[in-house]
Amino acid sequence: MSEKRKRVYEALLDGATEGLSSKALYDFVLRRCPKATSKKIVRASLLALSDPHVRDRNVLHTIYALAIAHRMDEVGSASDPDDEEDPAEKSPVLRKLKKKAPSASAPREATPN
Repeated sequence: MSEKRKRVYEALLDGATEGLSSKALYDFVLRRCPKATSKKIVRASLLALSDPHVRDRNVLHTIYALAIAHRMDEVGSASDPDDEEDPAEKSPVLRKLKKKAPSASAPREATPN
């Protein structure tokens, strides 16, 4: 995990553990990590949801609600230059589907009448 994502993750857990939720939690994370974007906060939320050490149901529910609320913030926004993932890289599933899909230039079979 990158250092930046780890700081956002820790701020998210600290705020949720203190009982913050919704806008208060989002603001808390932004105060601790001023350069955090909605995209980074959503990704840190997903890390927290998959962390086996986080077991408090209320904390998990709060983090989940924040991730859902801010998921749409990242749609349509410019790509994050700090993000280490390559947005041009296709997922393995899409690669498989493209290989299986018939090409548009392939001749179609005649259907009997």
